[in-house]
Amino acid sequence: MDTQGRGWADTDILLHVAEDRTNATALSIPRDLIADVPDRPTKQPDGSIKTIPGTDNIRFNASLGRDPGRTVEQLTGGIKVDHFMMADFNAVKTLTTAVGGVEVRLNHAVHDKEAHLQLPAGPSKIEGEKTLAFVRTRYSRGNHGDLDGIKVQQQFLSSLFRKMKSDSTLSDTSKLLDLAEAATETLTIDRGSGSISRLKDVAMELKKVPPNHISFVTMPVLDNPADGKCLKAVIENEAPAQQVFAMIKGDASLTEVKKKAKADAKLKGPRSAAADVRVGIYNAGAPDGSAQTTLAWLQNQKGVPKSTQLGNTGAKQQRTTLEYAPDQADQAREPADIMGLPASALKPGKSESNSQGLPAIVLTLAEDFKGAGVPPTTRTKAPAGVPQSTANEVKCAS
Repeated sequence: MDTQGRGWADTDILLHVAEDRTNATALSIPRDLIADVPDRPTKQPDGSIKTIPGTDNIRFNASLGRDPGRTVEQLTGGIKVDHFMMADFNAVKTLTTAVGGVEVRLNHAVHDKEAHLQLPAGPSKIEGEKTLAFVRTRYSRGNHGDLDGIKVQQQFLSSLFRKMKSDSTLSDTSKLLDLAEAATETLTIDRGSGSISRLKDVAMELKKVPPNHISFVTMPVLDNPADGKCLKAVIENEAPAQQVFAMIKGDASLTEVKKKAKADAKLKGPRSAAADVRVGIYNAGAPDGSAQTTLAWLQNQKGVPKSTQLGNTGAKQQRTTLEYAPDQADQAREPADIMGLPASALKPGKSESNSQGLPAIVLTLAEDFKGAGVPPTTRTKAPAGVPQSTANEVKCAS
């Protein structure tokens, strides 16, 4: 949300929807996070390229007026930003009014003179000006800081999504068009999504995600040791932050879901001896040479002599997979275990013929491939100590 016309915002959120629409993650990035803005090549009217120098060690908020997409991609280690949207103050008021208000819950009454907000403890329905005051209130929070504000904003967005689900806004074409029309009047949107029909399409895709698989999480951070107590800047808490980024890049849900247990069961059962396994290896986004290196590793170190290289697929995929025909499950379990692949990587389907014309299971090395026998970095559970919630949870704001 732009507060002073300089690309600064009250809250910054990266929304990622999994390719198969089974889950989505809304990652809040603290506006006072110390980050680096990368160099930005720009095309000039004469066709030449001019590089706008980046800036190191500035607050993330300042990047919004420069190149927020590239800053996020660098910060997260490569999570691609496809679209950008900036909501002004009127957007919060207009959108909540368009859906008839949303319900929020408070642990204690709020009397914030600065924000002109008074709400009782318990549930309250808010819209318009009152919604704007709710998401911006600072002096009623524990430390008056950005991290406490993020929790309130996540609660509001969760409530807004539940309201849109409950009154069929996301499934009623007429309501959805009205909402998209209201949004285009109050949002600054990139060219790729700056139309009513495009916003409607995005909403329809989000509708496919179950509310209990829409996670709200805050980027793990630490107090900036270079700052005094009053500046409240933060730095990345690298280990858990990188784990969260890896899960998002891998389309993994930050919530534990029941189907994971079912997927784990695939590895149970008989396994063929390594020497009897026939496997063909494709490269679909792994580093160059990965298929050949894996082939040599399987043959020379793991006793899988019937493995062959099938070349590049010509298209990239995010996750490494092992596809097998119905009668090849025992063959698939053995190389999956050898490669350190999760059970979710096994895909019942069809086999292909190897160089000898015999049916072989298909190992496809993808962008998550880190090396032969190295498990993919995508986790199936968020790291401990990272606060999160889901869109189906009704929580009280502190």
